[in-house]
Amino acid sequence: MLKSKTFLKKTRAGGVMKIVREHYLRDDIGCGAAGCAACGGAHEGPALEPQPQDPESSLCPRPHYLLPDTNVLLHQIDVLEDPAIRNVIVLQTVLQEVRNRSAPVYKRIRDVTNNREKHFYTFTNEHHRETYVEQEQGENANDRNDRAIRVAVKWYNEHLKKMSAENQLQVIFITNDRKNKEKAIEEGIPAFTCEEYIKSLTANPELIDRLACLSEEGNEIESGKIIFSEHLPLSKLQQGIKSGTYLQGTFRASRENYLEATVWVHGDAEENKEIILQGLKNLNRAVHEDIVAVELFPKSQWVAPSSVVLHDEGQNDDDVEKEEEQESILKTGLSEKMLRPTGRVVGIIKRSWRPYCGMLSKSDIKESRRHLFTPADKRIPRIRIETRQASTLEGRRIIVAIDGWPRNSRYPNGHFVKNLGDAGDKETETEVLLLEHDVPHQPFSQAVLSFLPKMPWSITENDMKNREDLRHLCVCSVDPPGCTDIDDALHCRELENGNLEVGVHIADVSHFIRPGNALDQESARRGTTVYLCEKRIDMVPELLSSNLCSLRCNVDRLAFSCIWEMNHNAEILKTRFTKSAINSKASLTYAEAQMRIDSKTMNDGITISLRGLNKLAKILKKQRIENGALTLSSPEIRFHIDSETHDPIDLQTKELRETNSMVEEFMLLANISVAKKIHEEFSEHALLRKHPAPPPSNYEILVKAAKSKNLEIRTDTAKSLAESLDQAESPTFPYLNTLLRILATRCMMQAVYFCSGMDNDFHHYGLASPIYTHFTSPIRRYADVIVHRLLAVAIGADSTYPELTDKHKLADLCKNLNFRHKMAQYAQRASVAFHTQLFFKSKGIVNEEAYILFVRKNAIVVLIPKYGLEGTVFFEEKDKQKPRLTYNDEIPSLKIEDTVFHIFDKVKVKITLDSSNLQHQKIRMSLVEPQIPGISTDISDMDINEPERKKKKLGK
Repeated sequence: MLKSKTFLKKTRAGGVMKIVREHYLRDDIGCGAAGCAACGGAHEGPALEPQPQDPESSLCPRPHYLLPDTNVLLHQIDVLEDPAIRNVIVLQTVLQEVRNRSAPVYKRIRDVTNNREKHFYTFTNEHHRETYVEQEQGENANDRNDRAIRVAVKWYNEHLKKMSAENQLQVIFITNDRKNKEKAIEEGIPAFTCEEYIKSLTANPELIDRLACLSEEGNEIESGKIIFSEHLPLSKLQQGIKSGTYLQGTFRASRENYLEATVWVHGDAEENKEIILQGLKNLNRAVHEDIVAVELFPKSQWVAPSSVVLHDEGQNDDDVEKEEEQESILKTGLSEKMLRPTGRVVGIIKRSWRPYCGMLSKSDIKESRRHLFTPADKRIPRIRIETRQASTLEGRRIIVAIDGWPRNSRYPNGHFVKNLGDAGDKETETEVLLLEHDVPHQPFSQAVLSFLPKMPWSITENDMKNREDLRHLCVCSVDPPGCTDIDDALHCRELENGNLEVGVHIADVSHFIRPGNALDQESARRGTTVYLCEKRIDMVPELLSSNLCSLRCNVDRLAFSCIWEMNHNAEILKTRFTKSAINSKASLTYAEAQMRIDSKTMNDGITISLRGLNKLAKILKKQRIENGALTLSSPEIRFHIDSETHDPIDLQTKELRETNSMVEEFMLLANISVAKKIHEEFSEHALLRKHPAPPPSNYEILVKAAKSKNLEIRTDTAKSLAESLDQAESPTFPYLNTLLRILATRCMMQAVYFCSGMDNDFHHYGLASPIYTHFTSPIRRYADVIVHRLLAVAIGADSTYPELTDKHKLADLCKNLNFRHKMAQYAQRASVAFHTQLFFKSKGIVNEEAYILFVRKNAIVVLIPKYGLEGTVFFEEKDKQKPRLTYNDEIPSLKIEDTVFHIFDKVKVKITLDSSNLQHQKIRMSLVEPQIPGISTDISDMDINEPERKKKKLGK
């Protein structure tokens, strides 16, 4: 049956166009109930159970299916995902509305409907002859959809009567819309709110905790005192942004100070790019990463970023007076030039809430169901939840979602989602850090795995088309110990004309991952492999990452080769790129390669090749540094793990050898050569990587710190920075140069991927290269896969596809890759921090020498070279007399009583693991030397188990 809709549309040219939309209605759409004789198995895919074995409900004891409306799906998805909820009918009307309103919820509901064990069935009611409804005159789209849902429920109940008169199967309508529920009951449809139904499942009381609390009025704190100003409606915000009254930007909460945040303003305007917000009322219920509208204060009310470290440690209360007292600490007399644009949040344009990991802070009130949840991410406010499982959840990591934030509540309201496991447990903590950094880590789906090559695999004649056979070359790889995903291999040999041939051979991942299939989409979504201390979250399935793509020794592998002809001064005479087949003759570690180079007796092909590479690499490095490339420093930590307990037993900074530098030089050279080639061929859509020059203000701390040691750091160009860092030596303080380089690293901007057609500035500041990309690690970086595809098209070795030459699609891809790389970096740091805690847990108390990296108003940040560990020594303790602190931002220095601390001063600190807060277990550092009465810890004070002494620990 055909329905058609006709309407007239005015065109841009002023003409009128008649549009006819056809809508087909069918009789053969199945109801989804297995064994329904009337439908005769017309449905496909997951089906409803003929006899639902669902938890018994006190409201509807008969066997039943559930049919939720759009709002239930949008807001109660956590309940619907619970294994106890099965046999649910999802209408097409509802699914379409969810798709338009929330992509993440839509994805989750699709995953649930694909899970056969859940028995969720999607019913195409908009194309079923008996359930399709037309919009009536005067009826809005919302009301029409509500009516369509009720018509579908009614049809289902009549249809199921025919199927089984004896077992009285029925469909229950679940809606939180009061009017819709009343209309349904009037029409004889069994209808309940989500809360009523869930509370009726007496065998599953834990489900109640997962209910999102939506009526803000009902959840407001009894005191009813208004704390925050009202958020303006979206229409007013948009008008204000258009007229320039308000500014739109991303809200970034501070990790160190819960009463301060910044808003990064969207758009290209140079002024007021970053706006400071201070105080609870000015933050006005915005949560980290929300898109907000901000009103700028007049200049007389501008403030400076606070150097105070403040964490929200309030108890289960709404003590706003305490906050006001804390806010006064932030306001200090400062020079005019330190003031920054300041404002307040007037409304929320888009919430960026996600499920948060953390722990429950159980209420002191006995039998209370209302508790505070403390997120692991310090930028997220605490969340008030209602739960009956508080005693079970105490000491465990849980996930909570925010539902809303009423004006008269100090904290947002939320609901319990999932219990992850015991805090401190290695598996649980790894799961937390992966979730918190949004690292996709679920096992690869069957759809993805289906695109892997069938085993046993070997190179075929077809594979060798457009490919050179380089299996005869003396190729070898050099990697860290235990590396199984070997991306790159090298060779160097002398040519008949006396020149040298150098080859960089990279795993040909794009041969196995074809554009657009499920494997490609999943790799693009993951963006990068994430390396944790004991675990690797692969970007591609293991069959590729550790086997077929990995350039292991003595096996034939497909590669993409970049081959140069060079003279002995490392000057490039010719460059060529080719797809190839190689057979690596050795997989070496950096130490093994170094040993071969240094050996007096070894003179085999591999060793000669390595010596040639090493000699050229030294020349290349010298040339790079002369061009102004930076040699920066950041202490990298390496753990020695116990083979049985998998706990860290030793911790030391990584040792870098000449061979590390050798591999790095040729990887950089290959990346630059490929960047030039793909930009030549695809000027508008080459995927490149740039490193922007930092703004001069970034260098202030570095320049001031060097000046305090009577050294000059010039920052006008990368070359002058590199040269002044080389000259900044102190014969009496050899570690000073490393500290300056560590500090210089902190001044740098983040390097990012971008599409050449969307940007004019290609320069890579750190490498002093006019153009750069990533080509050498396609097993672990998706950017390299795209670069391989571009290069393959450029040399005629592969065909192109539409997305490859769409600069807007490429720009979106770069945005995701930049986000994934940043999150992978943070996840790696979090993993190092957790393993460091495990190490010090078994180590006990340690006293070590440290150097001051930064001085704050009430603390110093120190670096311990032995462990490459950074930490903060606080000088203000709760419930203790405050010492006299004088902070000088110009030098920078901090005077405590009569002792002055400058950046780079050497101190001695005591390191202990503070487990008083299970969730934020942290390495505590307290001052041992220099001795300051009442501040420094006595070295003999070693027994931290004594409660009285424990209280004395610094930085509480």
